[in-house]
Amino acid sequence: MNASRDKGDARANALDHALTPMLPVLLMAAALLCVAGVVRAISVLPLHVSLDPNEGWNAYHAAAALAGHGLYPSAASLTTNNYPPLSFYVVGYLGKLLDDHIIAGRVISLASFLCCSWFVAIAIRRMEGAWQATAFAPLLFAGILLVTSDYVGMDDPQLLGHALQLAALPFLLREPRGAFAIFASASLFVAGGFVKHNLFALPLAAQIWLALYDRRNALRFAVWIAALSVAGLLAFRITFGFDLLDRLNSARAYSFAQLRENVSSWLEVGLIPLCALLGLMIWRWRDRFVALSALYAAISVAVGGWLLGGAGVDVNAMFDADIALALGAGLALDVLTRRRGPVPHIASRALAFFCLLPIAMIAFTVSDWREPAYWLHPMRDEAALASDDITFLRNHRGPAMCESLALCYWAGKPAEVDMFNLGQQYVTHARNPAPFIGLLDARHFSAIELDETDPFPLPPDVQGAIRRNYRIDRANDEGVFFVPK
Repeated sequence: MNASRDKGDARANALDHALTPMLPVLLMAAALLCVAGVVRAISVLPLHVSLDPNEGWNAYHAAAALAGHGLYPSAASLTTNNYPPLSFYVVGYLGKLLDDHIIAGRVISLASFLCCSWFVAIAIRRMEGAWQATAFAPLLFAGILLVTSDYVGMDDPQLLGHALQLAALPFLLREPRGAFAIFASASLFVAGGFVKHNLFALPLAAQIWLALYDRRNALRFAVWIAALSVAGLLAFRITFGFDLLDRLNSARAYSFAQLRENVSSWLEVGLIPLCALLGLMIWRWRDRFVALSALYAAISVAVGGWLLGGAGVDVNAMFDADIALALGAGLALDVLTRRRGPVPHIASRALAFFCLLPIAMIAFTVSDWREPAYWLHPMRDEAALASDDITFLRNHRGPAMCESLALCYWAGKPAEVDMFNLGQQYVTHARNPAPFIGLLDARHFSAIELDETDPFPLPPDVQGAIRRNYRIDRANDEGVFFVPK
C-alpha cells in the first residue's frame, strides 16, 4: 500500500511540476484578451454610432442637467427619467468640455470599468490575497464584462455607480477601521446609489458583515448610510420639488420566460465561480473575507436574477454578482495556491482554467471577433451608415422621433419621445395612448426612426397610427426610417 501511495504521490508531483507554467499562461492570455477589448473600446469612443438606445437617452438628460431644467420631465411629457440624478451632472460637465455628451458618457464608462477592475484587485490584496489571486480576480471580472456585455465604453451610468461603491471597499477592509474610514465608505456607497438606484447589494452585504464582525462600526456605518441617504433625498426634494423615489418606480412588464433565458445565459460564465465560492464557504466558513464575498454574492445573485425578468433589463443587472463571484473565485484560488502539496496546486490551476474557459468559448464563437476588421477598423461600416442616417434626420426639418435616441441627438433634434418607457407605460396600461396617437395622426413628426419593425417596438394601436400616417423612406441594417405620407 505504501508503494502504491508513493507512486501516486510521485505522479501528482510530476503533474504539478508539468502544470507549473499553466497559471501564469492563463493570466497572460486573459490579460491580452482584456487589453484587446479595452483598446477596441477606446477606438470606438469617438464614433457617431449608437451602441445602445440608452446612449442618446442618457445624453439628453445630461444636457438637461447642465441646462438646469428638464432633467425630470412632467407626467404629460413623452419622455421619462427614472434614474437618480448624479451621473447626469458628472456626464453633463464633461460633455460641455467635449461638446458631446455621448462621448463624455463613454469616456466616463470606460474609466469606471478600469477603476472597477483596479478596486477588485485592491480588495483582494486587502483580503490578504497573493499576487496570483490579485491578478486573477480583476481579469475574471473584466473578461466577463467584455465578452457578455457592451457596457464597457458605452454611455450608461452603471459602471460609474459600481466604481464608486467598489472604491468604498478598501476603506471598509482596512483594519483597524477608524471613524473616517467608515464615513468615507458610507459616502461612496450612497454616491453610487444616487448614480444607479439598483446598487444596494454591496452596501447591504457590508452592513450585515460589519454586524457580524465589527458591531461598533456597524452602528456607525448604518447611521452614516441612513443620514447621507436622507440628506440626498431631501436635497433632491428641495431642488426638484418632488420625491425621487416616486420617479424611480416606472412601469415595466415582467416575463418569467425572459427570466429563465437570461439566468441560463448568465450561468454560462457564472456557474463555475459560483461553485468555487460555495466550496470555499464550506471549507473556510469562519473566514471573515469569505463571509463578505458570500454575503455579497448571495444578495446580488438573488436580486440581479429576479431583475432579469423585467422588460428592457440587460446583463448589467448581474454586474454586482460578477464582481462578487470574481472576489470569491480570487479568494478560492488564493487558498489553493497557498496550500502545500501538489493536489491543491493542481486544483488551483483547474479552477482558473474552468473559470476562464467559458469566457474564451464565448469570445471565439462570436464570428465578428475572428475578422481582422473588427479589431483594426472597428464599426467602420456602421459609422458610415450612421453618418447618412444622421444627415437624413437633420435634413428633415421639425421634430423627429428616434428609437436610437443617439441619432436624433447627433442630428440636433430635441428630445421628443422616450420610446421604450412610453411603450412600457402603454403595455402596462399606466398611460392612455390616445394623445400620442393624436400626434401621429396629425403627422407631428417629420421623421421616425425604428431599430426594427418586426417585432414592432410599440403596441398595435400605436403601430397602426404610424403605418397609416407614415411610409418607409429609408431602411438599412441599422434601422428603418419613416416620413409622413
